[in-house]
Amino acid sequence: MSLNEYYTLGRSGLRVSRLALGAMTFGSEWGWGAEKAGARELFDHYVDAGGNFIDTADMYTNGTSEKWLGEFVRERGLRDKIVIATKFSFNAEPGNPNAGGNGRKNILRAVEGSLERLGTDYIDLYFLHAWDSLTRPEEVMRTLDDLVTAGKIRHVGLSDVPAWYASRAQTLAEWRNYEPVSALQMEYSLAERNIEKEYIDLGQTTGMGVMVWSPLASGLLSGKYKPSENKVEGEGRLAALADSGNPAFAKFTDRNWKIVSALEAVANEIEQPMASVAINWVANRPGVASVILGATKLSQLEQTTRALDFEIPSELMLKLDEVSAPDLEFPYTFFIPGMQSMLTGGAKVGLKPESYPKASFSDAPPAGVE
Repeated sequence: MSLNEYYTLGRSGLRVSRLALGAMTFGSEWGWGAEKAGARELFDHYVDAGGNFIDTADMYTNGTSEKWLGEFVRERGLRDKIVIATKFSFNAEPGNPNAGGNGRKNILRAVEGSLERLGTDYIDLYFLHAWDSLTRPEEVMRTLDDLVTAGKIRHVGLSDVPAWYASRAQTLAEWRNYEPVSALQMEYSLAERNIEKEYIDLGQTTGMGVMVWSPLASGLLSGKYKPSENKVEGEGRLAALADSGNPAFAKFTDRNWKIVSALEAVANEIEQPMASVAINWVANRPGVASVILGATKLSQLEQTTRALDFEIPSELMLKLDEVSAPDLEFPYTFFIPGMQSMLTGGAKVGLKPESYPKASFSDAPPAGVE
């Protein structure tokens, strides 16, 4: 499937590529990104292949990501074609508590900074980057709706928030006629499947398309790392940050090495790169609307942008499903068939097929729902 086949994001009318380009690697300030010429090469390859969806954030590479992305878009006159997603939440001004978080004061400050760095007068998709454990969803959703009314943003997204918070935010939008949440941006991969416990059903029920970050588990599923007596072999961001205390980079576990081994076997059997197989798997999970591709080298992006050009046989998909299945914890142990049968006296009970909700654009197979 080529990048120039577009699908609506959630229940919005925004048409995006199923594979998005992640611009977090635009800039070397963090020690592992691409220099400007390399970032422009990544951008050009993606848009020349038909891609139209690019993800960044105000804090990525200390603002360089937004600046370069805006420059690349202007150079090629693509503003009306490219869908730009950016984010607010993180604090870039130590000592100033209102220079971060999700309160109205910071949102209004942050959006002006992003607009200036991007060199545009509107943002297509504006994300709350992470829950601050403080600001009420009422304040967030009202502020974002005000920005939609003002024409500074077009659509609203939530990233890395509790499921209850996202549900509350969407309910408020429906109740008060605010701009609804079109996208949930969450980590999802063969190595990290915990969003399946709440967020997939949440997104499908309320019209929020899941936008996946880290589909390769920070590079673990690319095949570049191998276990060894000295902990791990392979160089890259994941190896450098494995002991940083950030759980997003704590990937070197026995469970994950088993996943890597199974993924390698499947990739060899169908003669596809491991990275492409891992992205294909997550892109075709229920509820997934788009998957963010990160790269620092053109060769990496050339490989991953072809991740939807093949199908994984069902028996091999099952092999990947089984080896990566997350542990079942309370209260989800109550929702398995055996426990549910205790509620029906053992009788088979379910909705009639015609009673199921009608599929919306966000529920259609191209968005990952079958």
